[in-house]
Amino acid sequence: MHPALKKTLQITGYTAGTLVGIVGLYVASSFALSRIPVNEEDSDLAEDVDIYILSNGVHTDIVTPVRNQYIDWSELVPFANTPARDAAAQYVGFGWGDKGFYLDTPTWAELKASTAFKAMFHLSTSAMHVTFHQAMRESESCVKIRISQAEYARLIDYIKASFDYDTQGQPIHIQGHSYGQHDAFYEAKRTYSFLYTCNTWANNGLKYCGQRACFWTAMDSGIFYQYRRKGPNVVRNAAKAVAVQSYSVVAKPKRIR
Repeated sequence: MHPALKKTLQITGYTAGTLVGIVGLYVASSFALSRIPVNEEDSDLAEDVDIYILSNGVHTDIVTPVRNQYIDWSELVPFANTPARDAAAQYVGFGWGDKGFYLDTPTWAELKASTAFKAMFHLSTSAMHVTFHQAMRESESCVKIRISQAEYARLIDYIKASFDYDTQGQPIHIQGHSYGQHDAFYEAKRTYSFLYTCNTWANNGLKYCGQRACFWTAMDSGIFYQYRRKGPNVVRNAAKAVAVQSYSVVAKPKRIR
């Protein structure tokens, strides 16, 4: 074998081996760190607000009531910014993610290598995805969490701080983009990377408001593991649970979020 070709093959082999090792370390670290619980003990505070964590199999949303005595989210993210402009929703879900994934990649089939590369290596901007739901039902992919007024106040602060605002103090609506009739996108703060994903954002939100979470996760499974392992006191009536009854059309191709 020609020495130059041999050298090229060696370099290629070393590079491929290094990349495989890095990916393996990332997956192993994500799994291990997602098994470390945070805020494991239940709060002694009075629980008077129901929130939900909702997964589509890839991405986790934090879902809250549209309005109660503590906040009216429709004043911050108006129904009018959705195609349907329907004000009948009772719940609103918040998700954070890479803007390129959100806007340019509606399904996995449309994923571009350039979009994935920018997202993984901190080279893109982010967006908030806001989805209105008519009702919520617990299931394997939807867990109800009862929290106190003080904890909800912290969650409100966390979600608000994730939006980017215009000079008038309003979230910046990304016009012309939605997955359905009852959702909208907004500019967001922070940058997506393989160390800070959409699920990292949701997990950090739970930690910030004193709820059960994991030390770190890149995937939705890390969040839900902490609730499933606690049994029926958190995942109530799991055997009888049905899918989320929302405006979202679940039969459509799975969205990348």
